[in-house]
Amino acid sequence: MSFAEQLTRLQVFLDADELHEEALDYVAAHGYLTALSISTEAVPEREWIDALFAEEPHYTDATEREAIEGTLVQLKAHIARQLASDEEFELPCDLDLGDEPDDSELRGWCIGFMEGVFLREEAWFASAEDEVSELLLPIMVGSGLFDDQPEFAEIAASPELQADMTVQIPEILTGLYLLSHAPDEKPAVLKPRTH
Repeated sequence: MSFAEQLTRLQVFLDADELHEEALDYVAAHGYLTALSISTEAVPEREWIDALFAEEPHYTDATEREAIEGTLVQLKAHIARQLASDEEFELPCDLDLGDEPDDSELRGWCIGFMEGVFLREEAWFASAEDEVSELLLPIMVGSGLFDDQPEFAEIAASPELQADMTVQIPEILTGLYLLSHAPDEKPAVLKPRTH
């Protein structure tokens, strides 16, 4: 079975209604695995898989369990390779919150990413708190998890501002990855671009 076919099977599994209501769907799981691939502290496989599902899914048998978990591990490795490459990172959804942000796939992706950050929050902010906070801002905005906080209220009230921020996410991911994995290279990435 090709990797594309494995991903299709994984997507069907993660998007099924049978999973626990707090389990991440495919797009949210992609965000989650992206955060885990960027984090400076590795999270043990069993821990992040269990957290992704919130509770043990009802697999038909051990073979299905092995296939689903194996594909998740492969997808995480694939995302890590994408982040380490020079190509722009591609999200599995549009970079747009649309008219109903709560129903958008991008919101789901950003929530999944933040779930990945929360697994090892201290590690994320341990060395370059200000830069990480600044880079994470568009993803935090996209997630909608912080809309009730005063500093986010203004952004949450402006679809234009949100759109300006969310289109930067692929570039931000590269910046976060370099900050975590190649700190010597970070100044070039974080310098404002001149137009």
